[in-house]
Amino acid sequence: MMKRSHLPLNGLRAFEASARHLSFTGAGLELRVTQAAVSSRALKRPLVSGFSADCRTASL
Repeated sequence: MMKRSHLPLNGLRAFEASARHLSFTGAGLELRVTQAAVSSRALKRPLVSGFSADCRTASL
């Protein structure tokens, strides 16, 4: 059996939408899933691709 070399697209979509909206809630509305589902998928994405999910900024 061949090893899967590509990443799941749902995680990529959630990551991209949350980055554009700067919000898991906004991304959830766009993708028609819950905020929790977007959060879970988006945070798993960087771990799979080798990038850190710690790129957050503080609100002033």
